[in-house]
Amino acid sequence: MNELLDIVWLKLMTLVHYIAQGIDFMLAPLSSMGPAVMILAVAVATVSAAKFLSKIHKTKRYVELKKDFNYWLDLRKEALSVKDKDQGKAIAKNIDQAKLNTAYYDFFFEGLLGSLLTNYLPIFLMLAYVNETFKAENLAKNFGQAYIYKFVNYDGEVIVIGAVFCYVVSILLVYLAWFLAERLYYKYKKNKNHESSQK
Repeated sequence: MNELLDIVWLKLMTLVHYIAQGIDFMLAPLSSMGPAVMILAVAVATVSAAKFLSKIHKTKRYVELKKDFNYWLDLRKEALSVKDKDQGKAIAKNIDQAKLNTAYYDFFFEGLLGSLLTNYLPIFLMLAYVNETFKAENLAKNFGQAYIYKFVNYDGEVIVIGAVFCYVVSILLVYLAWFLAERLYYKYKKNKNHESSQK
């Protein structure tokens, strides 16, 4: 059994190595622009992949759990809308205890696991890649400096910014830009629909 696990681990490490080499090959044209641009490109690709995966990755179980949760939630709303408020509250409480709470937690945890796989796993995998590829020794060897940015504060103290910090800031900036772009797009689309409906 241990031998089998060792073989699987070696195969996995070989696969990871080839994937890292592929990413290095794709980033190579950007190397003349510096490591910050390369890290920003990694961040853009990672956020794009995470957004794409989160849209397409809806398991059959997730869809069924969502349908089940919405069914019991609608039933609970109907129970609360009856004329006898006390009876409605009692029925709603029974629905909560019998089905709705379980349906909610199943639906919530299935969504959470899907979110972890599609949104956060790519970010952490690429964080590991950035940490390894742009470590100080590699930066010094490939770009002539062991850091991404260097600042001198008002006390004259030198502040050095490394690859991981740069990657995290890039991810946050890309998510912010994506959010703003979506807001502007939906606002533009809404205005266009409003103008077309007035004609």
